[in-house]
Amino acid sequence: MEIFVIVIFVVGYIAIAMEHPIKINKTASALLTGVLCWTLYALSSHEPTKVGGELSHHLASVSEILFFLMGAMTIVELVDAYQGFSLITDRINTKNPKILLWLICFVTFFLSAILDNLTTSIVMISLIRKLIPNKEMRMFFAGMIIIAANAGGAWTPIGDVTTTMLWIGGQISTVNIMKVLFVPSVMCLFVPLVYLSFTLKGELGEHRNTAHMHTHEGEKPKGSTAMLLLGVGALVFVPVFKTITHLPPYIGMLLGLGVLWVISELINPHADEAARKPYTAAGALSRIDSSSVLFFLGILLAVGALESMEILHHFASSLDTAFGDNRIIVTLIGLLSAVVDNVPLVAASMGMYSLETYPMDHLIWEYLAYCAGTGGSILIIGSAAGVAVMGMEKIDFIWYLKKISLIAMLGYFAGAACYLAIEHFLLGV
Repeated sequence: MEIFVIVIFVVGYIAIAMEHPIKINKTASALLTGVLCWTLYALSSHEPTKVGGELSHHLASVSEILFFLMGAMTIVELVDAYQGFSLITDRINTKNPKILLWLICFVTFFLSAILDNLTTSIVMISLIRKLIPNKEMRMFFAGMIIIAANAGGAWTPIGDVTTTMLWIGGQISTVNIMKVLFVPSVMCLFVPLVYLSFTLKGELGEHRNTAHMHTHEGEKPKGSTAMLLLGVGALVFVPVFKTITHLPPYIGMLLGLGVLWVISELINPHADEAARKPYTAAGALSRIDSSSVLFFLGILLAVGALESMEILHHFASSLDTAFGDNRIIVTLIGLLSAVVDNVPLVAASMGMYSLETYPMDHLIWEYLAYCAGTGGSILIIGSAAGVAVMGMEKIDFIWYLKKISLIAMLGYFAGAACYLAIEHFLLGV
């Protein structure tokens, strides 16, 4: 029966990776894969009650991630409804392409560390549409936004879903992951930036009439600044809350969401309900990407089934025998995340290696956070940020492959080498 479960998992994996060619949403593939893996496991077991207990155990861990993500997505959506992020992006107005590139990339890098790489990419693409009318030039900026967003998300526990999974799972700690991955993540962005600083040619193009644009967009909603500060504060407070209380991170996230929910209800209390709804947490909750939450549920359940059947343990042993060095394995996982979604890759890795063998903040977890977070930049389909930018700017896969993939790979290996060098020379690993 194990063979059938592996086949279903592999077929599901391929369906997720081939989402666009086969025109089947990856959430549907993930849910079917997860349910079928557990169904076959239960049918093949002589103790179905034990299988149900194992499923409940995995569901508890999965739920922590899902509630955390739902809370974070709602907070970000609420801040965006108040146009809070424009308070940051509206201050970027240089007309020099190279200076603008550095500004855009570093704003993206640090914004992604606080929010997440997907949301940050959407915000920054909206910005460069206003600043760069030249389509060809804007595509280069969009490619660098993908690299910057993924690099920025890798070094904080709330910046990228894969780092968040490792943090919630107890594989990494807040302060340590920020300390050890900050420099490698900067290097991952710095190398492509330096390269483009010497090779980028062209102009930004004719700017739009800014006064007309602001008139068209209208005034910012009341409470824009307050919601930005509260939203960012709530996200940053989550690791602090976990450290103080030792409660799971999703509790801190839900606390932050509850506070913002109350504040959003108190802004414009006398307005009619229809006018207030887009600016309330209830309205934001209706706009979050629910299909992504269900995707995580499906794929994490599927990985949980493989873990319970000890299939992942046997696979890890095979990899150790074939390569002998976990650093090589993790580097390859990062490269593979450019083709395959990094969420199931990290979920599988968490199931392959135990915390008893590799305790919190072990090299394998830190390096996995970096590789899985940044490796997806190598291809435009390799990360949620890349797929979002591809859709918004209509960037062709081949164009990205020719113009951006090489410098993204250079950045990936530069950051990887930086991390391994730091570990070797400073910690003697």
